[in-house]
Amino acid sequence: MTDAQETAADPALRTTGGAPPDDVETAPIPLLEPREGIPPVVETDDALARVIAAFAAGTGPVAVDAERASGYRYGQRAYLVQLRRAGAGTALIDPVGCPDLSGLGEALGDAEWILHAATQDLPCLREIGMTPTRLFDTELAGRLAGFPRVGLGAMVENVLGFALEKGHSAVDWSTRPLPEPWLRYAALDVELLVDLRDALEKELDRQGKLDWAHQEFDAIASAPPAPPRKDPWRRTSGMHKVRRRRQMAAVRELWNTRDSVAQRRDVSPGKVLSDTAIVEASLALPVNVHALTALPGFGHRMGRRQLEQWQAAVDRAKSLPDSELPQPGQPVSGPPPPRSWADKDPEAAARLSAARAAVSAQAERLNMPQENLITPDTVRRVCWEPPSDPTPDAVATALLHHGARPWQVHQVAPALSQALTP
Repeated sequence: MTDAQETAADPALRTTGGAPPDDVETAPIPLLEPREGIPPVVETDDALARVIAAFAAGTGPVAVDAERASGYRYGQRAYLVQLRRAGAGTALIDPVGCPDLSGLGEALGDAEWILHAATQDLPCLREIGMTPTRLFDTELAGRLAGFPRVGLGAMVENVLGFALEKGHSAVDWSTRPLPEPWLRYAALDVELLVDLRDALEKELDRQGKLDWAHQEFDAIASAPPAPPRKDPWRRTSGMHKVRRRRQMAAVRELWNTRDSVAQRRDVSPGKVLSDTAIVEASLALPVNVHALTALPGFGHRMGRRQLEQWQAAVDRAKSLPDSELPQPGQPVSGPPPPRSWADKDPEAAARLSAARAAVSAQAERLNMPQENLITPDTVRRVCWEPPSDPTPDAVATALLHHGARPWQVHQVAPALSQALTP
């Protein structure tokens, strides 16, 4: 690190609960090159073996990041994995050439992984055999510490005083070979994660929130993989316009056809057919390909074979018996949408209003987002079916039952008890 880098990265100069002190120069220093230069991309088993040995011999926490090709490829697989550790330097690994990184995951043992927005990267890392036992999420740490902007660039700038170039965040990372500017960007993403982690740890400790953060990190690390979403076609953008069951069946048929095509071609579903086109075709239920062509999203650029496959999907929906048509809405586990509470249960609506106000006030006192203090879903569940005697202990038990962490229970149970008391 240069003298300027060390000065800017000194946590004592930058970390002040979400904003730099008034008497410190805040102009960020552009971070243009990795300390040891851009490392070669690891694409072979021999190169991977050398990286595994180096990182196993390294010390301290491991900075980890992954780049996906969202919007370009099907799914959320990783197309580049970046790591950095003291004693090992930075590594850039191509999961296309090295699809099994379980050996690297094992070599890291129980080392703490540092990730930014861990829940975004963990699924694609698990697919290639990398799962942490301990982690530190710098984005979540920033939220708990009260920083108003928690993107990696904003955090590095506000805490460490560096400006990261973020122009390549949304590029097609499945491109091969990867251009040098992209590799530089990728290496810089893990360049200061350890420094950022150390600074945020000190700030959380200063605010008395470090144990809270550890509870949150442990919850993320121990959470099982999310199950497949039921009826994912219901999340089609513009679905609120579709009212009739026959039209809903058309959305389902078109969505499933698009998904199969996208998976087979390994492209983003939106590049195969837009959500807007699916909704338009479902509302119109065209009688033939000619009528389909007149709809938005099915123009002259689309080949005859493509048009016929979309029309076939619509025709399948039109021919279904009523018994096989989807039902409106999704099966709901838990309370109904809050907008209906006033009609269904006015007392529950009053409880929810009071509870929301109590959570908002407590979050403001603690200088953190309400959803990090306690999830809105947990609040709704406790308000819909409160304990018969909503004492603080009873509310605490209910919160724990719904997955709240002990620190959250301690912070909100007394306030929620008051809100739930008639």
